[in-house]
Amino acid sequence: MQSVKMYTTAFCPYCIRAKQLLKARGVEGIEEIRIDQHPAERDQMMAATGRRTVPQIFIGSTHVGGCDDLVALDARGELLPLLQAA
Repeated sequence: MQSVKMYTTAFCPYCIRAKQLLKARGVEGIEEIRIDQHPAERDQMMAATGRRTVPQIFIGSTHVGGCDDLVALDARGELLPLLQAA
């Protein structure tokens, strides 16, 4: 299973939804980077993604995008293969 890293904030409903979907697909551990607690991480997130909204989700080295992007990836049947890639 690929590692999952997610930039989040405390009360973001999209972050919560994305975490629920990932857990439903078998992800046991998510490296969560709270940009509300560590503002410097927002700059790093923006440099890596070109986006300023959360969540920003990485599966392995692949930037998936936000919650809507994750849901669309799952709907196309591409999320599980990405998670299971070696």
